[in-house]
Amino acid sequence: MTPKRDHLFSAMIGLLLLVSSPSIRALTNGVPDTGNTYSNVGAVFAVGPDGHAIQLCSGTLISPTVFLTVAHCVAYFNSFLAPEGFALYMSFANPIPFLELTDVNTLIPVTAIIPNPNYIPANDTHPLTPIHRGDPADLAVIILPAAVTLGIAPATLPTAGLLDELSAHNHLQGATFIAVGYGSQDKFFTQSNPLPRMFAFSTFRAVTPAFLQLSINPAHENGGACYGDSGGPQFLAVDGTLILTAINSIGGDHNCRAMSHNYRVDTTTARDFLAQFVALP
Repeated sequence: MTPKRDHLFSAMIGLLLLVSSPSIRALTNGVPDTGNTYSNVGAVFAVGPDGHAIQLCSGTLISPTVFLTVAHCVAYFNSFLAPEGFALYMSFANPIPFLELTDVNTLIPVTAIIPNPNYIPANDTHPLTPIHRGDPADLAVIILPAAVTLGIAPATLPTAGLLDELSAHNHLQGATFIAVGYGSQDKFFTQSNPLPRMFAFSTFRAVTPAFLQLSINPAHENGGACYGDSGGPQFLAVDGTLILTAINSIGGDHNCRAMSHNYRVDTTTARDFLAQFVALP
């Protein structure tokens, strides 16, 4: 690697290699998806030249060949990691062995990575914060080979402006969302190996033009997204149907204990991008 790439990737590796005993859980204040209720939620991995997989983020199947995640997870991959011999894979297994336990033959190779071309990455000159009122377009899709997701029902996407409509009728106050992902249990990147799919309950805090903000405060019996859960869904039951309303996004609570900030998928920006790949309600 070049010195710059070596430094950046070594930093990422160092954080992600803090692996705990198998009893430790992912998400914060979450529980294992032992019933495979959220089978359409998967994890994204970078597999290095040594064959070891490192979990990058989470996401959700939204059609038999389209997997939804965040742009900030994969936008750099083709230009940064692929030239160094890394390949992108994903898996819907539960749990998923990784690092020295990786069996690449059990992972799904990615056909294509397509970040939203309007994605605005956070940097020193354009710092995006959870309360940023602009729209960073933090969405990406991963295209999967045909037939690898047989038996997995894709998630249901929201109608246009669903969260605005629910908010206008005061239906979001006290609403409980379900966060799902394969990420770490805390800010120290603590993860089990094999890596379990987890879910947790988060209560509504606020909705902005681009973001859904949810409480993950364990003192209020909430839990939710931490590192590695980026791209994972926030489900909400609406009229008896579980809807993928938003995905865990940029910024947020660096201690993974107060609030999660989730990029809405019911906005015009999100729908314009997603309509290129799936039929929208």
